[in-house]
Amino acid sequence: MAQSKAGHSRDTAEADLRQPLAERMRPARLDEIVGQDHLLGDGAPLRTLLASGQVPSMILWGPPGTGKTTLARLAANDTGARFEAISAVLGGVKDLREAVARAQAARSGLMPQPSVLFIDEIHRFNKAQQDALLPHVEDGTITLIGATTENPSFAVNGALLSRMRVYVLKSLDPGSLQAIVERAGQLLDSPTLPADWVQHICAQADGDGRRALTLTETAASFLEAGGACNAEALERVTGQALRRFDKQGDYFYDQISALHKSVRGSDPDAALYWLARMLDAGADPAYLGRRMVRMAVEDLGLADPRALQVALDGWRAYQQLGPPEGELALAQVATYLASAPKSNAVYAGFSAAQRAVTEHGHLDVPLHLRNAPTALAKELGHGKGYQYDHDFPQHKAVTQNYLPAELSDAAYYQPSDQGLEARIRERLARLRGAAPEDDA
Repeated sequence: MAQSKAGHSRDTAEADLRQPLAERMRPARLDEIVGQDHLLGDGAPLRTLLASGQVPSMILWGPPGTGKTTLARLAANDTGARFEAISAVLGGVKDLREAVARAQAARSGLMPQPSVLFIDEIHRFNKAQQDALLPHVEDGTITLIGATTENPSFAVNGALLSRMRVYVLKSLDPGSLQAIVERAGQLLDSPTLPADWVQHICAQADGDGRRALTLTETAASFLEAGGACNAEALERVTGQALRRFDKQGDYFYDQISALHKSVRGSDPDAALYWLARMLDAGADPAYLGRRMVRMAVEDLGLADPRALQVALDGWRAYQQLGPPEGELALAQVATYLASAPKSNAVYAGFSAAQRAVTEHGHLDVPLHLRNAPTALAKELGHGKGYQYDHDFPQHKAVTQNYLPAELSDAAYYQPSDQGLEARIRERLARLRGAAPEDDA
């Protein structure tokens, strides 16, 4: 929730106190918005556009409490447009048609007025509902502003998205949150919040201005009622921090991506941090265990084949112990995987083999490799000429081919020089009849 930098008027301060503090603190001008300088600072693209009197159809994408609704409302007000809001949670096609009809009437009146239609949580509208907006955005009947916490590439129809600009709002930084909380404290008729309380509230808000104001209002009411001003009381008043997270959306996939890439990049500190972040926010530990099994085979492979067993053991340990003890087992897995030698040679080799199957179809199994369980199979040449590898030096019949003739020169698995795989690389090079290349 974006908030005011400047002082509010006495009328604002004496407004209906039954309103939530976040609503009373809502900025009345673009200049009062805290944060989002990349969009609204001097010379920033959106600010320049609005200053010229233009309001484009746009998607405001960002976390909760970063000022999407406020920005949409002020963008309309500053350019003299008529503003109408619909919540995608409660509204439907009927509401859209009525809003469009009002916009058409305003456009054709004696004093034509442009209309801004703001749709909160636009990602909750289905394809048919979003399609209903297309012709009216196209012909300029409405300027559409949609707010979403979800990635517009997935949440908004491509046809509608192509007619809109996307602006990304960022979480509020600690300085912005502190400015909001301190200004709110001046507005409230209550004791001044101690500095350590302000810092704690900003940390608990996790970049969400609306949450910061809600916590501020709760803390101020507690102190005004004579509550104790100490650390224990502060913990009780603010409760446990709820980190911004979702189990199927962008925050989830961004964080699991960060965990996976930290393991791949051999950074155990980062791996532990992202694991702790996800567990703290309520991610399913069983999913994290499964994902680290995937990391063991994809990114470590045969450079450290023990990693797969370590990952499986850690996953099973969590299932046996549960939290919090089981979380330590997952932390051990993350640390081991991040610290161990890495190779994606198995992953790359299997992917190459899969591409070969797709490209070449089902090639015939060479006759000498076929099973010959019957006399007829033997008469057809199945198994004829097969060389039993254990009868040869190094247990390898070096002249025997095990691939279809069309793929006889293929070499899908290219071992790295990391960990155990370095020894595998040397052995396969000998068996393939060539020394390992220095730069391989």
